[in-house]
Amino acid sequence: MARHHYRCPLRWADMDAFGHVNNVVFLRYLEEARIDFMFRLAPGEGSESFTGGSVVARHEIDYKLPLVHRHEPVLIESWVTRIGAASLTIRYEVKDEATEDKPETVYVRAETVVVPYNLAAGRPRRITAEERHFLEEYLDEPVSGSATGSATTAGPETTAESGSETGAGREGPLAA
Repeated sequence: MARHHYRCPLRWADMDAFGHVNNVVFLRYLEEARIDFMFRLAPGEGSESFTGGSVVARHEIDYKLPLVHRHEPVLIESWVTRIGAASLTIRYEVKDEATEDKPETVYVRAETVVVPYNLAAGRPRRITAEERHFLEEYLDEPVSGSATGSATTAGPETTAESGSETGAGREGPLAA
């Protein structure tokens, strides 16, 4: 099972009056990572996958530790925990990786239910075979309970640096 890695820069304006990243800002961070995952890594040139529209049906976020402004980006690791006929669930960890000097630090665990949506018809649509094939590469067994759990399996990773041809700033189906 692969994991998608997105390095998200922290902006001075992300902080609130208490000196840490505001809780609502984490939704923007998750959006940036999700768009990068769904668009940048979508299958093949000219593919219609993930371009017809999608909506967020649900977010669940568990805030573990405060994150304060710094110059280094924060890592957002994401993977798929469920693929249904007309929805999928993406799980995330917003964290700093472990180094020789310090253990891994998890700031947020979250998950999002995404529903493919036919914008022209104004209704949900089914996940295509091509989309399912792509998503299955990032599929891990769901963790029981809420977003407080984390998967333990590791595998190949994809990495995106913010500002280097990422989905950030793009208009698209998951930009809601």
